[in-house]
Parts: sequence; structure tokens; C-alpha cells
Amino acid sequence: MNHGISILFRAIPLAMAAFCFAYGAFIFAAGDDPSRLTAGPVVFFLGSICVALYCTAATIIRQIIHTYSAAAKYIFPAIGYSFALITIICGIILLTSNMPGSVVTGHVVCGLGLITTCVATAATSSTRFTLISQNSADSSFSVNSRGFTRGQVSTLIGTAALVAAVAWVWCIILFVRGTLPAHLVAGAVMFGIACVCTSLIALVASIARQTRGSYTVRERGKWMGLVLAMGGLAFALGLVMIFAFWGERIDFVGFVLIGLALICWSISSKVILLAKIWHADFPLARRIPIIPVLTCLVCLFLAAFLYEEALFAAKYFVPARVLMGFGAICFTLFSIVSILESGTAKK
Repeated sequence: MNHGISILFRAIPLAMAAFCFAYGAFIFAAGDDPSRLTAGPVVFFLGSICVALYCTAATIIRQIIHTYSAAAKYIFPAIGYSFALITIICGIILLTSNMPGSVVTGHVVCGLGLITTCVATAATSSTRFTLISQNSADSSFSVNSRGFTRGQVSTLIGTAALVAAVAWVWCIILFVRGTLPAHLVAGAVMFGIACVCTSLIALVASIARQTRGSYTVRERGKWMGLVLAMGGLAFALGLVMIFAFWGERIDFVGFVLIGLALICWSISSKVILLAKIWHADFPLARRIPIIPVLTCLVCLFLAAFLYEEALFAAKYFVPARVLMGFGAICFTLFSIVSILESGTAKK
């Protein structure tokens, strides 16, 4: 990877973050109807995920081009966790406000903070990324003493797992104890968010365990299957919400769940890449970045149809805008998987 390409791959997450922040703020400021007051903050705080993904990209690229410093090892993860904390705090503020649609908006923004926390953990697990190629080439399958300790690997995976567990519990509480249609909508979206967080466990585990050298050939299918299954669950619930509540005011949430499923499948590209190159040659490694490109295009095409549908039914206003933000995240994930492919390629 040359310096120019490294700048491009770091610029993509920042550009997508700027898009989410600007577009979300514009939606929020352009009117006071409930749809705008929901779509605006959600799209805005999708930018926090992009910032955390930038931290992951910068952490890996600086190691590849040999500009990684001791300070950067702590700065980039700290930035990711800071944005996660800010997002969760803002979600709680929205949740306790009297703003129209605050129940859905507050819960969803808090959920985006949980995703940002998992992405920041992925950035933390990438602080010794360059060891992956060395460990993959070691035919003895021995643990690398320069990698993470067993306790550090457990902490990283445990952090992502704890955040995912919080999302699942949050989702269950909304479904079981919710009394309003807004609780059903928020619970369904939180279900998709929990699927994304669970998918990120697989990414954190793959990076951390390969860095240590304790990743086994047998577990490749386990992590790939987990991510693909999470995407399938979110997609299936999305279809259920669309058809079970067809014609009702809340059927639009199904499209949001489909968008979250596409994010899960974008994450799968990184997990699949890491699994396929571990102690093996994978000729199609350079083709894997096309997965998040395709999911990004699906998000944008689906958003275009929903924009047209929103002219006749206002309930599609929110998913049309949110899917644009999801497309930005998928495109950001394209840059991440491209960086992974470059950093793990056998020269």
C-alpha cells in the first residue's frame, strides 16, 4: 500500500462521517414533523460509527506504512470510545425528552452507541495487526509472545460480547414490557442492532486471536457462520415486519431491519477474509471487498424506491433517509476490508 492509497482509504470513513453528520443535521433542522425529528438524529449518529471505523482504518494503515506511534496506539481507540459514550449520552437525553418520537429516536441512538463501542473495540484489537501475516506464515501454529495475552484476548472479546448482550436484553425488554407501537418499532430496530453487535464479536475475536496466534483452522467456520446467521436473522425479521404489518403505520421498520442485515453481511466480508487467508492461500481475496460495495448499492437503491414511496405515504420518510446512512457505513466497511486485504496479502 503506497501513501496515496493509504490517504484515500482513511479519507473514505471521514467523508462518510461528514456526510452522516451534515445530512442528519440538515434533516433535523429542515422541519419539526416527527419523521424529521426521528430520521435526523439517527442519521447524524450513524456518523459516530463511521468515526470509529476511521479509527480502525487509521490503526491498521499506520502499521502497514510504518507510521504507527506509541501515542496512536491509545489515541485512536480512545476517540472511538469517546464517540460511543457521547452517542449513548445523547440517546438517553433524547429518550427522556418530550420531543415527538423520542421513544424510538432515543432507543435507536443508544443502540448506535452500542455499535460504536463494538467498533472501537475492533480498533483496539487491531493495535497489533501486522502480527497476523507473520502468525499466518508460521507453520508451527505457535502462540506469538508479541501478540495479546490470553487475558487481553478474553477482555476484548468479552467487551464486545457484553455490549451485544446489553443490546439483546434491551431488545427483549422493549418487546416484552413495551405497551406502545413505538416500543415495538424500537424493539425491532434494537434486534437488528443486537445482530450487528454480535457480528462484531466475530470480527474482534478473529483479529485478536490471529494476532495472538491462537486462532485455529476449525474455528474459521464458526465465526463466519455467526456473522452470516446474524444477517439472516435481521433480514428474516425485516420481512416478517413488512408482511405481518402490511399497510399499517409500523411496517416501515422492516426496511430498517433489512438495512441492518446488509451491514451484518458487510461485516462478514472482513471475517471471511481473515478466515480464508489464515495459513492458506486464497486467490479470491482481492474480490472480497466487492461484498460491502454490493450491500452499499442495495441500501442506496432501496432508499431510492422508498424516497418515491414517501411521496404517497409519510411513514417511509424515515427508512429512506436511514438507509442512506446505512449505505455510507457499508461503503466505509469497503475501505476497511480493502485495508485488511492489503495488510494480509502474501507478497
